[in-house]
Amino acid sequence: MDFQSRKTSLLKDVNLYVIFGVTLTAVMGVSSIAPAFPSISRSLEVSGDKIGLLITFFTLPGIVLTPILGVLADRYGRKRILVPSLFLFGIAGTACAFATSFEQLLLFRVFQGMGSASLGALNLTLIGDLYSGNDRAKVMGYNGSVLSVGTALYPAIGGALALLGWHFPFFLSILAIPVGLFTLKFLRPSNLSGGMNLNLYFNEIGSSLKSKKVFALFAGMFLTFIMLYGGYITFFTILLDERFGKSALMIGLILSSSSLITAVTSAQLGRLTLRFSETILIRIASILYFIIFLSIPFISNIWHFALPIALFGVAQGINIPSILNLLTSHASKDYRAAFLSINWMVMRFGQALGPYLLGLVYLHFSLDGTFYFTALAAALFVLVNFTFINK
Repeated sequence: MDFQSRKTSLLKDVNLYVIFGVTLTAVMGVSSIAPAFPSISRSLEVSGDKIGLLITFFTLPGIVLTPILGVLADRYGRKRILVPSLFLFGIAGTACAFATSFEQLLLFRVFQGMGSASLGALNLTLIGDLYSGNDRAKVMGYNGSVLSVGTALYPAIGGALALLGWHFPFFLSILAIPVGLFTLKFLRPSNLSGGMNLNLYFNEIGSSLKSKKVFALFAGMFLTFIMLYGGYITFFTILLDERFGKSALMIGLILSSSSLITAVTSAQLGRLTLRFSETILIRIASILYFIIFLSIPFISNIWHFALPIALFGVAQGINIPSILNLLTSHASKDYRAAFLSINWMVMRFGQALGPYLLGLVYLHFSLDGTFYFTALAAALFVLVNFTFINK
């Protein structure tokens, strides 16, 4: 079967659309509200160094809950964890729209984060369960493309809704409920033994985690999310507001542009991996990150951001799906959810820590300093890639 025929066959699989729905929900929690950060800051009288807590409080529950939910998904099935998580995400996220103070908003974000804790790990687990070989690379690329379309559309939609009021972007969260119903009806259950001795189960996970390559991939994902959620989504947004006076809608459109490029790039992962190894693609991305963030403080014309934004989109499109494909291939189905949950926990930690650390840099140094710090994270990513990830 040629590449095009296999692609058509994959796109007819209803399980693929369950995965896409979960992915679009998982990415909604931050990208849809990021353009409203300046508006939330002004409306609820929150200083710029604290607005990143909306990301931090959302991601913290995942650091604790994700590996626990991964173990439960391995033992009792993916669907039993996934469906309640989607419902909690939708209910708590919608509740954020009715918050009357920043403290209350942070509380609702914690509950929404609890609902989100399993989503990013289980959608990847399902890809690992249901697909193999180059089909898995293709589906990982498609999923990365869908994720990027979400991160492209959500900022634009969120920015437009924020023009009506800071709380309107949170109403998008209610879409998680129909996704949960769709998952409940159509997701094909995975064939899990569920009977592996617990000591053996945890020993297998531990053995997988001892690999230097796995450690490097986790480190790469951690640094990627510090750059993405700290340097790009939080402080690039603040730069566009403070230095260039852009509206929430315009900020959303600018963030969307790089995500569209990511979507196009990710969709080609199946083709790219036939010519280049994932390791090579990750190395190229890490170098691009360093160049991009080092250049941002020197740009004084808004139109000159076109190139770094485009390059950021390409870097995201080849980096994240490649890391995830390598990690998904590394784990057996019997403990895949728990293994990938650890990766999701690492991602969440980077997502939570990035805005917080850069908030301190912003408070005690300068806005430009946040991008130099992000470039330093990118340099560390380059070092990790060339030292620990073998071809």
